[in-house]
Amino acid sequence: MKWVLAVVAAVVLLTAAAIVAVPRLVDVPRVQALIAHNASHALGRRVRFASVSVSMLPLPGVILHKLEVAEDPRFGGAPFLTLDSGRLRLRLRPLLSGRVEFAELVLAKPVITVIRDPGGRLNVATLGAPMEPRAPSRAPRTGTSAGVAVAAGLPTQVRITDGVLVYVSHAREGAPTQYRAEKLDVTLDGTAPQIAFKGSARLTPGDVALKIADGLLTVPPSHVLADAPVRANVTLDSGDVAPLAAAALGAAPSVAGAVKGALAIAGTVGAPTASGDLKLTKVVVARTSPRCPDPKRRTLAIPALSLNTTWREGQLTAQPVHAELPKGGLTARLTADVERGLRVRVDDLAVKGVPVESVLVDFLCQGYAVTGPLDLAGTFAFAGAKPLETLSGNGSLKIGGGKIVGRAALHLIGGVVQVGGAVSSLLNADLPPSRFAAPVEFDSIVGTYRVTDGVATTRDLLYTSRAMKVAVSGDYVLASGVMNLDLVVDHGRGEVRTRVTGTAASPSIRVVPSSVLRSLDQDKVEAGLRDLLKRFR
Repeated sequence: MKWVLAVVAAVVLLTAAAIVAVPRLVDVPRVQALIAHNASHALGRRVRFASVSVSMLPLPGVILHKLEVAEDPRFGGAPFLTLDSGRLRLRLRPLLSGRVEFAELVLAKPVITVIRDPGGRLNVATLGAPMEPRAPSRAPRTGTSAGVAVAAGLPTQVRITDGVLVYVSHAREGAPTQYRAEKLDVTLDGTAPQIAFKGSARLTPGDVALKIADGLLTVPPSHVLADAPVRANVTLDSGDVAPLAAAALGAAPSVAGAVKGALAIAGTVGAPTASGDLKLTKVVVARTSPRCPDPKRRTLAIPALSLNTTWREGQLTAQPVHAELPKGGLTARLTADVERGLRVRVDDLAVKGVPVESVLVDFLCQGYAVTGPLDLAGTFAFAGAKPLETLSGNGSLKIGGGKIVGRAALHLIGGVVQVGGAVSSLLNADLPPSRFAAPVEFDSIVGTYRVTDGVATTRDLLYTSRAMKVAVSGDYVLASGVMNLDLVVDHGRGEVRTRVTGTAASPSIRVVPSSVLRSLDQDKVEAGLRDLLKRFR
């Protein structure tokens, strides 16, 4: 027991002596100069800190206070990295033998800013590159001071705890987009050329949980970080992507839903790529429109949306996109240029058996809405800032048996019949205008379309019902509702040609007289005109 107590007392005494002696033995100014020089040389950026202190508890270490890593001047004057304090752990055995060697660097709560300029360049691209020449200064010396030597070199392990990564993307047009990865915990382990890493973070807006595993960074001969090959596996999980979608797509319409996915990261740090599967569930697209009857806010529900995605050079490709709907389904190939202003292209779009009223009636409140199963094949492209004004594409559509329910469409067809009837006694057909005051059944609507900068054009749209056939040809401006259409109404006993102009809310209908006269008995027309003139005498 006496020997045990003696050993314990000796250990306590030596520990206390080390706590008191080591901070005095270590040449703090020389250590500070060495750290700043080595870190600046490794990063290719000026590294500075306000002061350095030595601590023995819980393990021997050097505390760096008010640490800053300079930014590439081409991206502004604010620091690339800032933190209140960092801790360099010292190796105990070399320290006891009179040498200072670094074992681990812990950066607590750092703020790191990654910037992408309108040309696609990243501020991290120059990390590791040689610094610009400057006037020679006194280089830090290794050697002894008060009996303790300082060894050159950087730690083999770096840990970031509770950090913040801010990503700012400057588009060619519009305000920059900003994302934040908070609660960033990353561990880098190894020395050049192979550095392993793993970690986790939460991406905001959207509160997306990220986990990084099996990461490997290969330092290239140039030591430029942007050229370093990288690979990793990333999983993501979020209960609601609404804030993230709002940041990327804008506030209206809003997109909400849960997302899970797994991505494989490859490429280089300066030009990373990602590929894998994403699945969104309980997706709800919402918009508010003043032209809708109460409620003004309308929603479109998509139970599940699956995407096999690839990210490369600021472009997201999803092939295929598969939407699981309550009735019918949708597949497509999606390409979105995210970094240079959101531009979306949808190719190989195939819609099968989707109830068109769920979109036109319940969601968009279109005045020309119809019901029925929709089959559509085609392409679309648009800019995220102004989707309707920039929409372009082409394709074909077919709507099976359904009803015309939009008030504007009912009013338009009723107006055509009324105008024609004023001259031809309703075209000698049993088509009372009152029948268009309620939903009208039809057998099909088929045709092809082309959209250019928000103007939809058709040359062969055909509406077929028991009472009539209506062939439509012309242009329709999606955003304003301006129309320039030619309608041919075949009522079975003849046909009427009309020109429809104006807007969807207030159309102007002009009947081509020659088409009416061809449908009528000339004697009846002359008798009708004589009776009409008598009334004006």
